[in-house]
Amino acid sequence: MSELFASAWGPLIIFGLRIIDVTLATLRMLLIMRDRRTIVPVIGFFEALIWVVAVGTAIQNLHSTWHILGYAGGFAAGSVVGLFIEGKLALGLASIRIISRDLGEEVARALRDEGFGVTEFAGYGREGKVDMIYTLVKRRQIRRVLEVVDQADDLAFLSVEEPRTIRRGWMFPRRRK
Repeated sequence: MSELFASAWGPLIIFGLRIIDVTLATLRMLLIMRDRRTIVPVIGFFEALIWVVAVGTAIQNLHSTWHILGYAGGFAAGSVVGLFIEGKLALGLASIRIISRDLGEEVARALRDEGFGVTEFAGYGREGKVDMIYTLVKRRQIRRVLEVVDQADDLAFLSVEEPRTIRRGWMFPRRRK
């Protein structure tokens, strides 16, 4: 095995291993933030296993610039791949706050017509009365919500955040387990 890692293929193997382990690390950290306790240790086990092989091989071949570049390049590429995969999975929920000067009722109605739950508030901003609209959606639905809001009020202020804990409400009438 050490002959394979020391060969011309070694830097490419290290590069590939680093892509895998950094992708797993990125996903693990994002899942920790979403409180996914069952899968995180499994991902951590494979991440550490792959990392030990990659770093051990890179250290054994410190005399080779290509091995070092494979290690560093795999780290960078793994970060990109991890974020790409997490974006495609779009796990979790998002809370979207919309502030509209004049078209709050239209924005709320358009969102409700699309099946989104909406809560409306009256507010007061720097330039007077505003309508505040709040909705909680799955992360993969964010783009659609933004499209609906832009169609109803292209001047609305939007803020998207990721909630940590959610209890009850129309999406979760009973306590989540």
